Amino acid sequence: MKNLSLVFTLACGLIALTGNAQTHKPYTPTRFPDRVILGWQGNPATSQSVNWRTDSSVVASVGAIHEADAGPDFVKKATVVPATTETVLLEGRRIKYHSVHFKDLKPDTKYAYRVGAGEQWSEWFHFKTAKDTPAPFSFIYFGDAQNDIRSMWSRAIRGAYSAMPSVNLMIHAGDLITTSNADWQWGEWFEAGGWITGMVPTLASPGNHEYFKDATGKGRVSMHWRPSFVLPENGPDQLKETAYYFDYQGVRFISLDSQGALLDSAVMDAQAEWLVGVLSNNPNKWTVAVHHHPIYSTATGRNNDEWRVKMEPIYKKYNVDLVLQGHDHTYGRGLNMPLGQSRKHPDGPIYVVSVSGPKMYTIGLQDWMDRAGSNTQLYQIITVDGNKLSYKSYTVTGELYDVFDLTKNAKGRNTLIDKSPTLAPERLALPPEYQTRFKPEQLEEYNNRFKEYKKRKEGKK
Repeated sequence: MKNLSLVFTLACGLIALTGNAQTHKPYTPTRFPDRVILGWQGNPATSQSVNWRTDSSVVASVGAIHEADAGPDFVKKATVVPATTETVLLEGRRIKYHSVHFKDLKPDTKYAYRVGAGEQWSEWFHFKTAKDTPAPFSFIYFGDAQNDIRSMWSRAIRGAYSAMPSVNLMIHAGDLITTSNADWQWGEWFEAGGWITGMVPTLASPGNHEYFKDATGKGRVSMHWRPSFVLPENGPDQLKETAYYFDYQGVRFISLDSQGALLDSAVMDAQAEWLVGVLSNNPNKWTVAVHHHPIYSTATGRNNDEWRVKMEPIYKKYNVDLVLQGHDHTYGRGLNMPLGQSRKHPDGPIYVVSVSGPKMYTIGLQDWMDRAGSNTQLYQIITVDGNKLSYKSYTVTGELYDVFDLTKNAKGRNTLIDKSPTLAPERLALPPEYQTRFKPEQLEEYNNRFKEYKKRKEGKK
């Protein structure tokens, strides 16, 4: 019997490892709040918004808030704020999504809050409001999560938070999931983040996998998008909570909906016009843009020319400092300057493409790239402190993979200090899938590109 038991145990372990014999985990809502996530629709120094989900039996819900205290007595004195509730039909099931906007808060103050109704409440979470003047802070940036979210992307968000638990906000550059309206994938995304999303505000931009075609064939953002997040509603009318901006301690963050733009040229034009308005009236020292499709791709044949032609001149004219992107499932960081010209003083933004999930593509090793990475899950921690923006990219196992500083002088001109040459060599091996799938001539072509890339980099020093 012991031997039979051992065989059974080993067989179950093999099934668990392969994942082929089990279906995805169900994420059925209950009366208890779940998928709790922070965001903003007002001033980050004096407000905080929170969103969550319950089953349809919860008619009304509330949020409770008080300045955080080391003792438990604050619970009895918490202010109760009614939630806005909407019913959403997803996969044939009616689900309630709730949102609360805590207002008139004190800047630079830690608060405790919880959400719920009746006897069913979340745990107490903490958050801290922003300062009302420019001040040092840090944020995390993730490229695509998309696949194997619960099993593999979880180590990206948890590793990033462990590395910087005092982080002020998190940014996602699209393709959080792979099937826009699949509730179980959104369930995995929220489970991977766990209580982190209830403590650190999340600002997300949609990718192509957040879009689907409705009954008329028109491309639309996921039915989960607006119910699941609470984001600024200051973008173009047709892009509510997908294109938006907010200011945080001296930085203007701008989310753009590149998928909506690529599907409809009128949306592209409207977004560009809106962007000019946002950038031409910008009192902040630093500007960071976030969108899914890269201005410059890390791979051959994946350029989005119409997106670049429309947006890059605006970025350059209005001195956008950093553009954070996804889509290409590889890593690339660089800028658009002619080969042989000094890159010490960029004439436009620093462009980054990154990937945080396990889905990997082949890398193109393009001319614009100063640091590249293949077959590597990454997260980025970016710190802004006065005249300096410090960027660090880490592998999900904690190794520093890329690092640079931008310093800004009194005239607003940036100086790039690239510290990556002191790091370990770039991870540029093809993903195993491509090593087995590529024909000999394709492997030879990649190896030639690899040699050319190395030669170009030697010429840039």
